[in-house]
Amino acid sequence: MTDIHALAGAYVLDAVDDVERAAFARHLDGCESCALELAELRETAARLADSTWSVPPPGLREAVLAEIRRTPQERPRPGGRSGSARAGARRRRFAVAAAAVLLAGGVGAVTWVAQEQRVRDARTEAGAARDEAGAARDEAARIRAVLTAPDAVVRTDAVPAGGRVTVVASASRDEGVALVDGLAAPASGRAYQLWLIEGSTATSAGLLPAGQGGGTKLLSGVRGKGLFGVTEEPAGGSAQPTMTPLVAFALT
Repeated sequence: MTDIHALAGAYVLDAVDDVERAAFARHLDGCESCALELAELRETAARLADSTWSVPPPGLREAVLAEIRRTPQERPRPGGRSGSARAGARRRRFAVAAAAVLLAGGVGAVTWVAQEQRVRDARTEAGAARDEAGAARDEAARIRAVLTAPDAVVRTDAVPAGGRVTVVASASRDEGVALVDGLAAPASGRAYQLWLIEGSTATSAGLLPAGQGGGTKLLSGVRGKGLFGVTEEPAGGSAQPTMTPLVAFALT
């Protein structure tokens, strides 16, 4: 019988005989790496069953199985290998076999592969969107916590050229919220940068979007900082202020 570890792909495709099916089912009870591989392969098979996907090219299944049979199987080395090592070796063998089939499969096989790539891309984009939404919710919660903190201190000042800047700071949370409103739009390729200042040391507290004269920004590390200031800098920001602040006022 073929190395039982190599039957995962054929088992998912229902391309095993009754003896192999029963043997592999018993084998799954004690082989974690095969169970994991089987779950991954079933997920791919489920996507292929979706009605929105085109059917894989005729004969692809048989060609894959034939190529797997022709691909030499690694024999266990003395002393054995870990489950993860065996699983990795099986995936490499399957990849080699699948690649050989796809090279000969023509347009239908290429379409199938493209669909698989779109699924992976969509999953990556969805994950990034979830991460971004989660970060936004976290920031919104932190802003609310600052605004409602018992020790929150509010400081505000008008910008001589127009507009107003307000900062709410909480020493207990070591965070603050800056609200910039009504400043003149900065020049092309420029942005307003926020600063926390202690003595002669200015630390960047973030950038407003390039070209915008207002916005809200969560500030970190406000504890012990004496001043808050705003300057106009290149859109990518500066390590230190390159001009006298348009507005600067005490935080305490």
